[in-house]
Amino acid sequence: MILISLVILTPLLAAAAILCLKKQAYKLAIAAVSMSLLASLGLLFGSGAELILPGLPNMPLRLIATPTTSLLSTMVAVVSTFVLIYAVGYMAQDKEKNRFFATLLLFISAMQTLVLAGDWILLLSAWELIGLSSYLLIGFWYQKPGVKAAATRAFIVTRSADVGLYIAVFILIANAGSSEISVTLSIGGGPAIAAGLLLLIAAMGKSAQVPFHDWLQRAMAGPTPVSALLHSATLVAAGAILLIRTAPMLPPETLTVVGIVGGVTAIITGLIALGETDLKRLLAASTSSQYGLMLLAIGAGVPMAALLHLIAHAAIKSSLFLGAGVFQHSRDSTKLKDLSGIARERPGIFIGFAIAALALAGIPPLSGFFSKDAIIAATMASANAWLFVPLVLLATVLTGAYMARALRLLWKGQGQQKTLRGLSWMGAAIAGLVTLVVILGVAFSSIEASLNAPLESNFTAEIFGLSAALTGLCLGWFIPAKALLGPLREKASQGFSVAGGLDNLCVRPALAIAQACEKLERRLLEAVLAVGKISMKTGHIIRRSDDQGIDRFIFSLVRQTVQLGDRVRALQSGFIHRELAIAVIVTTGLIVITIIGLLVF
Repeated sequence: MILISLVILTPLLAAAAILCLKKQAYKLAIAAVSMSLLASLGLLFGSGAELILPGLPNMPLRLIATPTTSLLSTMVAVVSTFVLIYAVGYMAQDKEKNRFFATLLLFISAMQTLVLAGDWILLLSAWELIGLSSYLLIGFWYQKPGVKAAATRAFIVTRSADVGLYIAVFILIANAGSSEISVTLSIGGGPAIAAGLLLLIAAMGKSAQVPFHDWLQRAMAGPTPVSALLHSATLVAAGAILLIRTAPMLPPETLTVVGIVGGVTAIITGLIALGETDLKRLLAASTSSQYGLMLLAIGAGVPMAALLHLIAHAAIKSSLFLGAGVFQHSRDSTKLKDLSGIARERPGIFIGFAIAALALAGIPPLSGFFSKDAIIAATMASANAWLFVPLVLLATVLTGAYMARALRLLWKGQGQQKTLRGLSWMGAAIAGLVTLVVILGVAFSSIEASLNAPLESNFTAEIFGLSAALTGLCLGWFIPAKALLGPLREKASQGFSVAGGLDNLCVRPALAIAQACEKLERRLLEAVLAVGKISMKTGHIIRRSDDQGIDRFIFSLVRQTVQLGDRVRALQSGFIHRELAIAVIVTTGLIVITIIGLLVF
């Protein structure tokens, strides 16, 4: 219970301390993620833990450390630690580094909450918080042109897909009678199909699957450490994690759709990456493609293969992005033409980048080889092998092609001499992650055993996977992308957008609705203020009428009554002869009035 609290709270408390103290930001950040990493390792090698907190009636909030969630938590902590070490050098000259480190720690805390969440209410809360944190991080350099638009686009597109998660959670809780995730996974039939498809929509938004893929490439406006963390173990990983955790509930019909979405995304975004002229955008398109492969594995009914590729991809992609960040600092650009010859200028960084690239392509004995072959084997054993196997093999060829093309363009050309501040921090982080890229494959069998989901080796899948990887590498190195893409080049450069892409189909309509709502809100406010002014004026008139009319009449009546009383009291002298005289006069008056009345009527 204490370890679960430390995993989440240490980054959160460090973020608050940085904002309050406004100094020693990187020391507090590294100390916090290191403690969080130690706590997550304790969960991983422990016997499990659960923390129950007050929540809704009969729906407490749960944080649970199962073998799967503990493994995911460790993955997040490891990558976050190396990314923060890298950020110390990368952000050394940035005046807003305190804000950067605080926001990044908030993001890490939210992601840890999401992977450890044992109930849907807490998962939804963490899901919202990572969306907000990513918006702040992508828009960190908001003064630069286009950054605000990129952050807004990412937020709107992912939020639009998040509607699927909300409806799915409602269906799951309503049918299971509980918000506990493990309990809701036992439902079946129509509700399971509907909830599964809705969860898929949410995952497609977060993991940038077709047609929600465009926002991820535009999110490159943020600092490189942000890109590395978003693409590897946090925001984009959330969609795949959601489907991996709910895979036991997904019916065959839903799994088929999941596999098709993943396969189509892997191909389309692989073609986009092949035609990219910007290194970071190439890596972003590659991220969508690799998560598409994970969805293929889930669709084939083997979520363990997707989990292994998720872990391998976290180390690989963070290494690639951090290497790209060094290249960017060296040349003040991420355009591939501007990075020509950077390999000769930064040979150590390039070697790490190249190892990660070969791992992503699926070259043994690197981690990507084992995880990708697990996916190929899963598709070959699937009932939809006729559809899934060609998709995964073509995606593997494309992966090798775009990574080989990037390596060729970075290698050819002349290097330059430029001193780079903070390189030791950045180099250390990249070295740590590349080491993981090399050795992680050895640990996969232990991971399978700890999760009681061993994968059978498939020699045919290994041969197919290695052949596809080598074919792609050769094509990308020796043949220009223009020739490889052929007539698809223009479509690939436009992101294969249909009807103007998500800008026309999602972002602009959402912004138009928001503006219309704002105008309606302003008009309602103006109407309320107008009614308020009328009410105030009416109140003043009523008050004036009260003061000058009713109140004056009442006070006048009171005065006259008091005066009459004074006069009547004056008649009460106490003399008997005067009282008798008054009685005689009044009696006589009454008799006279009575006689006159009788005579008249």
